[in-house]
Amino acid sequence: MLVLSRKKNESIVINDDITIVVVEIRGDKVRLGVEAPKEVPVHRREVFDAIHRNDGLSTDKTARKPDTAKAGGNA
Repeated sequence: MLVLSRKKNESIVINDDITIVVVEIRGDKVRLGVEAPKEVPVHRREVFDAIHRNDGLSTDKTARKPDTAKAGGNA
């Protein structure tokens, strides 16, 4: 993990097209601004995890059907 120190209004750039800006620092909270292309999804970690948990549930359900068919000799 790369760890960087930034002050208010300072930023970092990722891959030429994503910019993270420190918008505000208040106590132990830091507000970040993210500038990214519309096609790049940006989520808080807890939202990202929830999305992937839900995707995993739907993927597991669809993955079981082909496995059942393979067990029947269609492998």
